[in-house]
Amino acid sequence: MIRLPNILTVLRIALVPVFAIAFWLPGETARLIAFAIFCVAAISDALDGLAARKLNAGSDFGRMLDPIADKILVGVALMMLVADHKFDGWRLVPALVILSREFLVSGLREFLAGTDVSVPVSFFAKIKTAIQMIAIGAMILGPMADKVVPGALAFAYVALWVAAALTVGTGYVYLRAGLAHARPRRETPA
Repeated sequence: MIRLPNILTVLRIALVPVFAIAFWLPGETARLIAFAIFCVAAISDALDGLAARKLNAGSDFGRMLDPIADKILVGVALMMLVADHKFDGWRLVPALVILSREFLVSGLREFLAGTDVSVPVSFFAKIKTAIQMIAIGAMILGPMADKVVPGALAFAYVALWVAAALTVGTGYVYLRAGLAHARPRRETPA
């Protein structure tokens, strides 16, 4: 049975190549289209979780695919911004931290799934995602963001550092859960 949350998750993945193409097309109109596509994909992230809870429409497929869709969207957006020279020097650090955490958490989730342990998404992880999406969105717009809201681009770079700090904190929670289940268990005498 096809469920709304799964449709939204698949839509988010399908929008990523469309976003990437629009990002590389020349002109402000193309960049606005890329921004709009990114925003739709980012909003679908919030909506699929909300729909799963409110409609009681969660599924194993959705639990597996949703985090992958998030990582694809964020990873591609950050790589596109790096390739477009939006990050240089110290500005590259938060992008690398965020991408590194995504790989770490993916591996830990896969490992923990094999041990029948799940680590629920925390409130801080949701805040991190929201800050990260807003910052990336402003960076996609680039100088156009400053035209609409003066200082928006500078704010976006600061926000990405905040998201990176939250990324380290939330990543530590996953790492701690993974390490707790990676230790060999001692047999208790009978």
